[in-house]
Amino acid sequence: MEINVNTDNTIDRHQGLDERVREAVESSVGRFEQVRRVDVHLSNQNGQKHADGDNYCMMEARVAGYDAVVVHAHAENLHLSISGAASKLKRALDSALGRLNDKAKREPMPVGAIADVDDDEIPAESFKGLTDNQ
Repeated sequence: MEINVNTDNTIDRHQGLDERVREAVESSVGRFEQVRRVDVHLSNQNGQKHADGDNYCMMEARVAGYDAVVVHAHAENLHLSISGAASKLKRALDSALGRLNDKAKREPMPVGAIADVDDDEIPAESFKGLTDNQ
């Protein structure tokens, strides 16, 4: 899985920050083999004011063959916003990929199963509301 870290000019990017992001992403979504790439965008929305909740992390997971899954998190410091976004991404992928796996496991009703039933075997009450005169 490829992990790209992007920052705006309000964040001092350094090796420790990149490692922290990679560690958070890999621990949260490393088990999903369908995820090919995760783009992480970090910013401080109020720049030098350092107001609470202004550190922003957006994670976008690219899943093979499907639309991207995107989550956002705001927090008082950068590490909390990274952790929050990573846990949100894990839940979002669990939900999205779980639904896809459930659909793949369901087998459609065989076509012949409906054709094998005679109309004489079905009670007349079950046809109620299927025609205009009822």
